[in-house]
Amino acid sequence: MPAHGAPREAWTRYAKALAVVTVLYNLAEGLVSMGFGWSDGSLALFGFGADSFIEVFSALLVLWRLRGGDGCEALTRERKATRRIGLLFLALAAGIAGGSLLQLAGRRHPETTLPALIVSALSLGFMVFLWRGKRAAATALDSRALEGDAACSLACIQLSSILFAGSLVFLVRPRLWWVDAAAALALSALIAKEGWAMRKAAAREDFDGGCGCH
Repeated sequence: MPAHGAPREAWTRYAKALAVVTVLYNLAEGLVSMGFGWSDGSLALFGFGADSFIEVFSALLVLWRLRGGDGCEALTRERKATRRIGLLFLALAAGIAGGSLLQLAGRRHPETTLPALIVSALSLGFMVFLWRGKRAAATALDSRALEGDAACSLACIQLSSILFAGSLVFLVRPRLWWVDAAAALALSALIAKEGWAMRKAAAREDFDGGCGCH
């Protein structure tokens, strides 16, 4: 991570590197999670894998935004990236809510939650590192789009926590199979609220993208 007060170019390179790492890691995590989720009948793990691809799309939008340069001339890209990341949040919330409702209605649960425990524990450790770096880059570059991408990583951390806790609870007390689905349903409402707020901010005429343009 660049030092405090480092040149803007250094933070831009750092933000691009974080986006590339995010794409590579989440592609691998998504494929592994969806594979285990499908084979073990774990809707939570399969949905977690789908969320990884939301992270991929968000990071690709950040790379697209950073190619537009710095300053006020990048305002159009900043607005579009913010609006599209907000849309990804809404899609993520809808997917989580739909999967949770299906799981609750069908009273379904996987045979084992060990793969979910391992995947979520690895994700927690790595995504915290990415989230902290993205938050620092968003502050240094004063970018709402980068802040939105950091929020997407934070949502992944929260989902990882829910997946880990829910899997652990089910492993210890199988009768409480509904806990992770109920918690994920509540989280989907928070994610939808964040996405809607980003969409509204990007639609405002006085949107400045955080770059100081008015």
